[in-house]
Amino acid sequence: MTYSDGTRVVHAGLPEPVVGEPFLPGPVFAAPYHLDPVTGPGENGYGRTEHPTRRQLEAAIGQLEGAPTLVFASGQAAITALLLSVLRAGDTVALPADGYFTVRAFAEGTLRDLGVTSLQVPTSGPYPDFSGVRLVLLETPANPGLDVCDIQAVAAAAHAAGALVAVDNTTPTPLGQNPLALGADIVVASGTKALTGHSDVLLGYVSTADDALFEKVETWRKQTGGVPGAFDCWLAHRSIATLDLRLARQTSNAEAIASLLLARPDVTGVRWPGLESDPAYEVASKQMRRIPGIVSFDLGSADRVARFLTAASLVFAATSFGGVHTTADRRAQWGDDTAPGFVRLSCGIEDTADLVADLTAALDEA
Repeated sequence: MTYSDGTRVVHAGLPEPVVGEPFLPGPVFAAPYHLDPVTGPGENGYGRTEHPTRRQLEAAIGQLEGAPTLVFASGQAAITALLLSVLRAGDTVALPADGYFTVRAFAEGTLRDLGVTSLQVPTSGPYPDFSGVRLVLLETPANPGLDVCDIQAVAAAAHAAGALVAVDNTTPTPLGQNPLALGADIVVASGTKALTGHSDVLLGYVSTADDALFEKVETWRKQTGGVPGAFDCWLAHRSIATLDLRLARQTSNAEAIASLLLARPDVTGVRWPGLESDPAYEVASKQMRRIPGIVSFDLGSADRVARFLTAASLVFAATSFGGVHTTADRRAQWGDDTAPGFVRLSCGIEDTADLVADLTAALDEA
């Protein structure tokens, strides 16, 4: 039977019911495990390479993304594991020019020093001929500008040129879109954001149905050790159960806030792919099952952003996104190539009317 999203997230990765046992077993705090004196390790031998709590979380995310999954200590750990396990000296990787800035910094530093060439491409295109490219990394919707690309079309072009395709699925989560079903070879994401959604866990993951790719990334993780701890894995798994509910409220809040901002003459550059007027709307509406709760806009100057954030009562000044609290930050301060007054606002799960009233008052005061 095929279940809907709310049912899927509640039951994802749970073990078979056993009388007297909990629905989701608690975290296993262990590094070594008992070995058989003769045959050696059983299912678990050492926490860096095998761990039951981590395995249950991987099963949950894998069910949502549609492929075997490996979790990492952070999103950055996951994406660098992918890049370093797949790319070799002389390879070329295509990266989103408007995606997460730390990935570009990693490519222009560590990867370049290892002999890997990086090619930066805007998410909305135009896309180049991928001949000679080993890996195409997409981030859609892009963070923080929220441009969208057609995964199926780009994947087809990349595959025709012999390139692999990875999609950063952080912003939409697997309930927003399934890149593997659209032709991607690999999904990579930060589970720190909306997937876990409570601003209390650092987590990343890689999902792929390609056995050879999976083995490469798994070997990299075993040999470098970038695994999340047992309690973080348990917290993440517990939090996934409410993903459908959280996303629904965040999306409805984003729709209301985007409409509010679009109507104000003192706010420019409003972007949310769910707006029919948004440049990304046509592709997003066909490709995505739901639009994430992120809205971007420009208040004209760093000073006005500061006044807005100071005046707001319900909008916390903080980086990251996808949590239950509404947050906003001025992206230029972190290194993104954005205007000084560019704001990324992440809608929480507060009541919509309260958020709209608070933002209206804060913008008026700023």
